[in-house]
Amino acid sequence: MSALRRKFGDDYQVVTTSSSGSGLQPQGPGQGPQQQLVPKKKRQRFVDKNGRCNVQHGNLGSETSRYLSDLFTTLVDLKWRWNLFIFILTYTVAWLFMASMWWVIAYTRGDLNKAHVGNYTPCVANVYNFPSAFLFFIETEATIGYGYRYITDKCPEGIILFLFQSILGSIVDAFLIGCMFIKMSQPKKRAETLMFSEHAVISMRDGKLTLMFRVGNLRNSHMVSAQIRCKLLKSRQTPEGEFLPLDQLELDVGFSTGADQLFLVSPLTICHVIDAKSPFYDLSQRSMQTEQFEIVVILEGIVETTGMTCQARTSYTEDEVLWGHRFFPVISLEEGFFKVDYSQFHATFEVPTPPYSVKEQEEMLLLSSPLIAPAITNSKERHNSVECLDGLDDITTKLPSKLQKITGREDFPKKLLRMSSTTSEKAYSLGDLPMKLQRISSVPGNSEEKLVSKTTKMLSDPMSQSVADLPPKLQKMAGGAARMEGNLPAKLRKMNSDRFT
Repeated sequence: MSALRRKFGDDYQVVTTSSSGSGLQPQGPGQGPQQQLVPKKKRQRFVDKNGRCNVQHGNLGSETSRYLSDLFTTLVDLKWRWNLFIFILTYTVAWLFMASMWWVIAYTRGDLNKAHVGNYTPCVANVYNFPSAFLFFIETEATIGYGYRYITDKCPEGIILFLFQSILGSIVDAFLIGCMFIKMSQPKKRAETLMFSEHAVISMRDGKLTLMFRVGNLRNSHMVSAQIRCKLLKSRQTPEGEFLPLDQLELDVGFSTGADQLFLVSPLTICHVIDAKSPFYDLSQRSMQTEQFEIVVILEGIVETTGMTCQARTSYTEDEVLWGHRFFPVISLEEGFFKVDYSQFHATFEVPTPPYSVKEQEEMLLLSSPLIAPAITNSKERHNSVECLDGLDDITTKLPSKLQKITGREDFPKKLLRMSSTTSEKAYSLGDLPMKLQRISSVPGNSEEKLVSKTTKMLSDPMSQSVADLPPKLQKMAGGAARMEGNLPAKLRKMNSDRFT
C-alpha cells in the first residue's frame, strides 16, 4: 500500500474490494483482496493555500452600480490584462478624438485647401489632412515640439481647443498612470516571499497540548509591526436550531501576552495553547478524523522598503493537521552568523503525544487525584450516621419507661450524632484546603471547636442534674419554683406531673 502511495501520490487513496461483487475476477489461491486506486475527494476550502478566497458574489442586481462609484478602486482590483487593455484603449480613443477636433477646425476654416498658398495664414501651420492633424496632436500632447507644425495667432478656436487638450490630457495621465503605479506598487507580491508551513501540528509543549504552525520571511528586509491572527471556520447549529455555515471563531495565538507581535527575522513557530477556552478543548486524535474545520491564518505587517501594509494568508484543513508531530529545527549557528535551512522548513517528525483531548485528560486527572478520597469517605460517613440514627431510634423505643425518662429528651441521640458527623465533615473538608489554611484551621482555641465541645458536653450531661450544681441565683430560682409548685392545687400538680412524664 505504501508503494502505491509513493507511486501515485497523496491525491489517491487505496480501496480494498472483495471478489463477491459482480464484474470482478475471482481470486486465485493465496491471493489477497484486490486493491483499486480511487481519486481522493478534495476538501472544498474557504481560503486556498496561496491566500485566495474562494468566494464569488452573485445576483447583485442593481448593486453593480456601486462599482462605478468607486471607479479607481475597481480599476486597481482588475487583473493585469484588463488594466493594460483599458490603458491602451483610453489613450487611443483620446488621441483619435483630439486629432479629429483639430482636423474639423482646419476643415471648417478651409485650411486643407489653402495650405500651400504662400500668403495664407492657417490655424495650424502645415496641417492639410487627418494624419498631419494627428501628428500635431501627438507632438503637442507629448511635448515633443518638432517646430514644423504650430498654432498661429489667427485662430482663437484653436487656442481654446489647445487649453482643453492640456487639461484633459493631464486628467487622463493622472488617472491611468496613477492606477498603473498603485497596481504595480501593491504589496501583494511581497506576500509571495512570506512562507507558511504546509501542515500544522498538535503536540505537547511546556506540558500543554498545543497547536503549532511555522511562518518565515525569505527577504532580508523586515516586516515592521508584524502581527498574526487565526480564525477557525466551522459550521455549527445553535440550541435554537439555527444553522451557521462557516462560523468564525478566534484562536488565541498570544494576544494577551503579546506573542502575536512578531519579530520576523528568522522562521517562527506560532502556538495556540489548547485549554478550556479553546475551541479545540474536546478535540482528540480520534474525533479529528470525523471533524470538518478550517484554520485561516492572517499575517499582517508594514513593508520596510515601501511603508505599505502587506497581508499574507493561508489555511489548514483537518487533513493538514498532524497529531503527535513536531517541526524540525532550521536554525544553526555558523561562524559569525545564524544560518536558516529552508529545506527543513516543512519537515516534521513524530513525538509521543497523548491521543486524548484536553477535556478527557482533565477528567482522568481529576479521577486519579487523592483529593477525591475525602469526599468519598465523607459520603460513607453520612450514610453510616443515618444508619446509626435509625438504630438508636429502634433501641430507644425498646427501652423501659424509666430508662426513657433518664435519657430526657428523645432527640438527644440524633442531635449528638448530627453534630459529630458535622465535625467529621469539617475534618474531611480541611484535607481539601491548602497546607497554610489547614494550619490556620488546626490552631487550638478555634471558636467553632469550642462551640462543638461545649454543646457536646451539655448534651452529654444527664437531664436529672441536681440543683446543688447550679449557681446560687439559679438555686434560689429553682427553690422558689419548687415552693410555688407545692402551693398549687392538687389538679394542677397532677397535670404538671403528667406533662413531664
